[in-house]
Amino acid sequence: MANYKSIIAYDGTDFQGFQRLGGDRRTVQGVFEDALRRLGWEGGSLRAAGRTDAGVHARGQVVDYDLAWKHDPALLTLALNAHLPNDVAVRATDLANPGFHPRFSAKRRRYRYTLISAPQRDPLRERYAWRIWPAPDPGEMAAAAGLLLGERDFGALGRSPIPGGHTVRAVFQATWRAETEALVFEIEGNAFLYRMVRRLVALMLEVGSARMPIGEFGAVLAHPGQPWVGKIAPARGLCLEAVVYDE
Repeated sequence: MANYKSIIAYDGTDFQGFQRLGGDRRTVQGVFEDALRRLGWEGGSLRAAGRTDAGVHARGQVVDYDLAWKHDPALLTLALNAHLPNDVAVRATDLANPGFHPRFSAKRRRYRYTLISAPQRDPLRERYAWRIWPAPDPGEMAAAAGLLLGERDFGALGRSPIPGGHTVRAVFQATWRAETEALVFEIEGNAFLYRMVRRLVALMLEVGSARMPIGEFGAVLAHPGQPWVGKIAPARGLCLEAVVYDE
């Protein structure tokens, strides 16, 4: 028996989130644990770096689990993928270091959110992006993102995933960049509050669309005890890109 960690990717469209739920609700954890059981896994629950919401995608989710596996970890990746549905895939598998925990050992997490600006629907691209119109001002969006850097109480934009937990988080990177007919937001921090990134995107869009002055954006950040109650960005535009560890 050994402890393995896998990096997994998934299209979150047809999942009710990552975390296993009761009944027949389809979750990423549920289908991954089903694949593990086909390989002889007898554990009760795997561990994950985070619990993405329904509809949120991932390229760099990290999970770990104990398994009696006699072969190379690369072959475990192949075996798991043979039993996983088409919207989930293991990208890599390795033996985990002693004491490793995918959530508590993580130092940084990186998310990406994609906006596309178009007056008409774009069904193929909208599976992984939020379509908006008219187009926002990218300079204003970038200016708002710059205010996020550093450590602060983000309580106005989410709650801790741990009941009673604090809402102070450190943001190391927050940038908007233009891609082909799209604006992409990337944010990296030590951890994030529940739905924090999606609220930030929606709030910055208010600034970029001239519905909110940037000073008011700063005031929201400065008052963590007053939750922002505006529209939240849709889940489909969000992707967990990577979880970074010291090892």
